[in-house]
Amino acid sequence: MLERDIDIFRTVMTSGSATKAARLLGLSQPAVSLALRRLEKHAGLDLFQRAGGKLRPNQEAHALLAEVQRHYVGMDLIEHRIRTLSQFGAGRVRIASFPGLGIGFMPRVLADLGPQRERSLVSLQVMGSQDVRDCVLRGEAEFGLVADDVSVGGLEHALFAHYFGVVALPAGHPLAAQDVVTPRQLARYPFVSLNPGDTVSVRLDAICRAHGVQLRTAIESTYTISLCELVRSGIGIAIVNPVTACDYLGTGLVFRPFSERLDFTALTVWPPDQPASPFARALPAAMRMRLEADMARLAAQMPARGVTLHQFQKIAASFPHPAA
Repeated sequence: MLERDIDIFRTVMTSGSATKAARLLGLSQPAVSLALRRLEKHAGLDLFQRAGGKLRPNQEAHALLAEVQRHYVGMDLIEHRIRTLSQFGAGRVRIASFPGLGIGFMPRVLADLGPQRERSLVSLQVMGSQDVRDCVLRGEAEFGLVADDVSVGGLEHALFAHYFGVVALPAGHPLAAQDVVTPRQLARYPFVSLNPGDTVSVRLDAICRAHGVQLRTAIESTYTISLCELVRSGIGIAIVNPVTACDYLGTGLVFRPFSERLDFTALTVWPPDQPASPFARALPAAMRMRLEADMARLAAQMPARGVTLHQFQKIAASFPHPAA
């Protein structure tokens, strides 16, 4: 009886009145009022002020509603999961990726996998690498992509790729006339950078110190996609990973090779001792093929003769599939 009374209480609170709640629940208004009285007696609290035939929830009612809503969110998730299992069986594939690969690259991979993807319900979640790691550890994703600045302890993992940073410039920028951009040339212009603690930022700082230059940092940000947007806004120039650069081809940005090898590294992670779905096992090969196609597309827009995939990509690794 208490569970039903709580359900009636929630409906009253969310609908705004006992009359509306009665109509939504298919009950009489006296039945709704009786349920609220029972709940108050059980709780030992007055939840409503009653005046002129109207209910006015007090502070205790709002506090109780917050707790009730948390419970119902959990129940809604369970009901949603039951519906998706009914529709797709166990064919739901949950992928988590850091933004560098999750925003543009993985959607292209999923498009490449059209027929296989259509037989599964795919959930693609984009989040920071640490959150991806935690998500896979909790069993909330069966396949993850992370940068190399997080611990992968407790997870199965493999190298996906090392790729080398490219210089992002607004169209018409003086450095766009260069075939290759050097650290000394970078230092002449305002620069937008990844946060100082980022491993790529640390590597870039070491490269610049070795060349005896210091970059004129205008803004720091967390993700390379933010750097591209800052470049598009005319705030500065940047070095970004070439996968993100592919997301911005034809958008008013141009990209040039950096004279030094600034590594960006991506790893795949998956839960140990957990069988992977056929779709998850097909992902690695599709990702390698898409990476090579993207790098070829980026190389084709470079002005320098002889620019090849290998100037942007050291390894599109033949890494092991998640367990069958």
